[in-house]
Amino acid sequence: MRSLQSLRQAWVRAFASGATGQPPRRSNELRRATLLANARILLLAALLLAPAAVFVALHAGPLAPAIAVLAFGTGCASIAFARAGEELRAAELQVYALLVVGLLLTLADPAPADFGLAVALLAPIHAALIASRRTAMRAWIDVAAIAIAGFADAQFLPSAAAAMWLHLTGGLSFAVAGLVVAFTANRQNTAFEVYDRHQLNAFRHLIEHVQDAVMRFSAEGEPLFISRSAETLFGCRRYELTGGGLLEHVHVLDRPAFLTALADANRAGVARKLELRMRRDGSPGTVAPAFAWVEIAFSPVAENVTGDGRHEVVALFRDVTDRRDQENQMLAARRAAEEASEAKTRFLATMGHELRTPLNAIIGFSEMMLGNIGGELSPTHREYAELIRKSGSHLVGVLGMLLDMSRIEAGKFELNAESFAPGDLVEPCLKMVGPLAEEKKVRFDTHLARGLPPIMADERACRQIVINLLSNAIKFSHPGGVVSISLNRQGSWLKLSVSDTGIGMSTEAIARIGEPFFQANDGLSRRYEGAGLGLSIVKGLVDLHRGQLRIASEAGTGTTMTVLLPINGPETKLPETDPVTPLVTPLRRGEAAHTVAPWPEQKRSAR
Repeated sequence: MRSLQSLRQAWVRAFASGATGQPPRRSNELRRATLLANARILLLAALLLAPAAVFVALHAGPLAPAIAVLAFGTGCASIAFARAGEELRAAELQVYALLVVGLLLTLADPAPADFGLAVALLAPIHAALIASRRTAMRAWIDVAAIAIAGFADAQFLPSAAAAMWLHLTGGLSFAVAGLVVAFTANRQNTAFEVYDRHQLNAFRHLIEHVQDAVMRFSAEGEPLFISRSAETLFGCRRYELTGGGLLEHVHVLDRPAFLTALADANRAGVARKLELRMRRDGSPGTVAPAFAWVEIAFSPVAENVTGDGRHEVVALFRDVTDRRDQENQMLAARRAAEEASEAKTRFLATMGHELRTPLNAIIGFSEMMLGNIGGELSPTHREYAELIRKSGSHLVGVLGMLLDMSRIEAGKFELNAESFAPGDLVEPCLKMVGPLAEEKKVRFDTHLARGLPPIMADERACRQIVINLLSNAIKFSHPGGVVSISLNRQGSWLKLSVSDTGIGMSTEAIARIGEPFFQANDGLSRRYEGAGLGLSIVKGLVDLHRGQLRIASEAGTGTTMTVLLPINGPETKLPETDPVTPLVTPLRRGEAAHTVAPWPEQKRSAR
């Protein structure tokens, strides 16, 4: 009795823990307990049947005592092997003992089907239950050999008395072997039941304590199971959600979507997910009911299908009210940011108009003063007038860049694409930045390729790209430095490169190129003036042309800015999926005129 209790506890402990990660019958602990119990059965049977075996030996020969001795020896050896931790050897010993007993009985009885073959057939079954797969395969091979030996046995039938004692010995041997195999199968079945019950309890515990509510609907749509967490989600007891209680908690406007999704999962066997509003009841007299956003995932149970094709459905309910609130806040913040951006654009446009008029007047009158229209100026007054003119011109330039940047960000900057020679860009731009280069004592090194094809682009925008790149290169170059500009063709692109030998940029600064108001040499100790909009405008104009801006720089060695612009222009770069324009066929009499789509207008807005 104690051995049976220990075996059951071992099975329960192994299956409940699930720590082995192997099939239950492969557990060494369970196998050891089963082998020990089988060994005790063999010892007990050998001891109880020993007197009968001696009595049978006096009438029918030594077969019965040999089988009893074999059973006793197998039991003792199995206990020794099992306690030494060699469970596989103990299991193989029991399997081969059954085979030997079957072989002895088969050879002793010349009948084709006898107790010996029956005992031998129990050996591979026992091996499949408690031994390895290889041992079971070998046992089947041995059974086949024993069957062949039984059919080939050519002994004469013994006397009637001897045959009776032989059948008695075979019957008792088969009974003991069957008891061993049946005990092993019964213990294993009990362990599986314990394991399944434990798994079911663990699954039920998980479902009952998971944060999301879980429901299972029958094929008719009635709730079969409602987890405990549903009480927290809906603010009511579980029984209140049965019948039509669950549908009553769904918002009236969302009930059609709920019923449709449930029907798709129930009838069509299709998983559905949706978000809807569901009522959360409050405490009577203290908290008023409120609607919460709930995400519901319907999953059909494929194993349970009725004759008319309906499925049971498992539904997972998750409270997503906080997420919806965050999404609404993000949308509100986005609308506020867009409104602020539009307000900034309107402000810049208004201020640009209001500031340009007085600035132009300041610049104009200062130039008139420098032209001695109002009389000869003293050297001091001439210096002051020149400072006023330069400051006004600088403010007009900054204001122009601000307006261009705001239009690019707002998608209001329009490109007027036209065909022009790219080589005509460089010379005018060099003249415009010439005074700045002379002041900084920077010289230019120009490399223009010959035979460049015309490019379809906005000439004014391309000129602004070149001027901004040259201005930046001059501004950050050391006195006496060199600024190189090259223009050549690279496949279907026009490649413009501007290089300098100035201060260069770090990797962090390169990653931020294109951000408005960013300068590589920033902070209170910066030595270079500017609003940090030049490269931002360049990047915006290049993107409008569907081009590319590449930067190669290293702190202290200089910077190379490369711009790639499509030669055919942004409007004529057709995507690969555009349909082929059909050929126009002559009109027949009575047919309506078919208009062919015109060539894309050479004007686009940044969207």
